[in-house]
Amino acid sequence: MLSLPVVVFLVHLAIYLVNTLGASTVDHLIWILYLKLPSATSKTAQQHTRLKQDLVGVKRELNATSSQDEFAKWAKLRRRHDKITEEYEATNKILSSNKVSFDWTIKIVRWLSTNGFKLFLQIYYNRTPMFELPPNWSPYAVEWILSFPRAPLGTVSIQIWGGACATAISLTGEGASFVWTYMERPKAHAVPSETEREKLETTSKKEL
Repeated sequence: MLSLPVVVFLVHLAIYLVNTLGASTVDHLIWILYLKLPSATSKTAQQHTRLKQDLVGVKRELNATSSQDEFAKWAKLRRRHDKITEEYEATNKILSSNKVSFDWTIKIVRWLSTNGFKLFLQIYYNRTPMFELPPNWSPYAVEWILSFPRAPLGTVSIQIWGGACATAISLTGEGASFVWTYMERPKAHAVPSETEREKLETTSKKEL
């Protein structure tokens, strides 16, 4: 079972990932995963995709058929096109309605599982120490700050520990981003090929 300090760290990590990736991106990824599950919404989405493909095919065939020279075939394709369009719009309305309901639900769940859960932990465990400091380890003022607001003196409160976790995660993320950017930089300044070097040498001679 995870200890309370680890749980607090994981909650702040989840909050950082959501804020970094963007809530809309996270919601979109969850929606895609949700459509993979066996449900009425996923069946509607599959039907919507199939109708879209059929509609594109019928439109292509309809555009290639002359309404004057092949009127019977053109009329048949037109009726089929109208029928598929009607079914497509109906499934699109159902899917859009389900998407709106899903977005509201996932936003509530996401907030409750991240910021809401963090707030619950801070209120419920406001007197519970995360760590105990060694005796006479620091001045009274430092101990008071570390135990703020209601943890026993000489300990680290959940609020201070949560703030430390958030800061450490943020700095680690910025450091990882800097390292990634630095490693990718040589690719942007690749060594010129032999043909490019010849062109550069020719240009330099002309300038001289």
